[in-house]
Amino acid sequence: MKDVTRRGVVAGAAGGLMLVKPETAFGYQANSKVVFGIIGTGGRGTYVGTHMTNDANAQLGAICDIYPDRIDRGKTQIPGADKVPAYKDLNELLARKDIDAVLIATPVFLHPVHFEAAVKAGKHIYCEKPAGASVAGVKRLLAAAKKADPSKTIQFGFQQRHSPEYLKAWDIYKAGKIGDVKMMMSYWVLGGTPPTQGPTTPLPPEEEKIRRWGSWRETSGGPIVEQDCHGVDVLNWWAEAHPTKAIGTGGLRYPIPYGDWTSDHHNITYYYPKGIEGWLISVKHTAGYRDVKEQMYGSQGMLELARTYYKWHGPIATSPLKNADDLRDRSLIERGDSKREITIDAIEYFYKSIVDKKPHNLAQDAADSTLTSLLGRMAFEKKREVTWEELLKSE
Repeated sequence: MKDVTRRGVVAGAAGGLMLVKPETAFGYQANSKVVFGIIGTGGRGTYVGTHMTNDANAQLGAICDIYPDRIDRGKTQIPGADKVPAYKDLNELLARKDIDAVLIATPVFLHPVHFEAAVKAGKHIYCEKPAGASVAGVKRLLAAAKKADPSKTIQFGFQQRHSPEYLKAWDIYKAGKIGDVKMMMSYWVLGGTPPTQGPTTPLPPEEEKIRRWGSWRETSGGPIVEQDCHGVDVLNWWAEAHPTKAIGTGGLRYPIPYGDWTSDHHNITYYYPKGIEGWLISVKHTAGYRDVKEQMYGSQGMLELARTYYKWHGPIATSPLKNADDLRDRSLIERGDSKREITIDAIEYFYKSIVDKKPHNLAQDAADSTLTSLLGRMAFEKKREVTWEELLKSE
């Protein structure tokens, strides 16, 4: 795989001509809805974009992608996308005065440059996670965010922060009901069987790094940054800080036929202020088995959080145990189950903040969680302790 210069790839991804011109009769009918555009109509853009079109406060105004087949996909799969203009150049979409907000669902390494363009255009922004694929990229995004219009909402695809179940568990924690938390654990265990071959259709180098970005550390950050960052974000949220250092192990259980991932399993320990430890336990290629959750261990109880439920556990007497070998848990105090996919909750929060004129900017949180993921990757790759300061100097 030949190296591709970041400047060349970004120019190719961000430039281009308008694919479909707006009809003369097309116009935004003034109402209370937020008109939004979708930048990137691949798998995630199509999925999140579809949920956005179903939000009562949102109205699709345009879509954008540099590849015609992705434009066709968006028009086919996103409700109403066949009735709005489609662009190859995101700057054409961002220039539209009637577009209030944008969804950025492009490859991870392009998030910073596309985010920067959306900030300059004065849009509300919902950017998919993570905040970038490198320390330099995250710094660029954060610098742009600090220049954003304070009246604009800036949110990222860390959905757990907006889940009613996570927020209920947070309230239990902040009320002191599980005591002093010093240990947090994030499990990100999922995946199919190990791949045995890579793509059979060759692509030009520039297109390779965009269409198949997930397989390359330069463009995705690797599995900790691109996938496990959800759990890492929850650890940061509950610690109310980023870690000061990390140590970790990891590696490849199975050889990779394609790409340059350096790991398919990780055990990272993050050290936070106030003596708090956060553990990331991550395993890929689990033959379909899934165990994705967080556990917060306090002196008076434990909270388990997941995308579909929360569970609150508390102290129990030893008398209910039949014998010392009976290890079944009997400590459950309360359980709540999610009513819907939590991406919908995050989207609703985003658009409601715009309509209610109560903006928020979550770029710092997203940047810290992405950097924390990069810290974990750096720790296991270097096989030693890595500090936050060393990470920030490593770009």
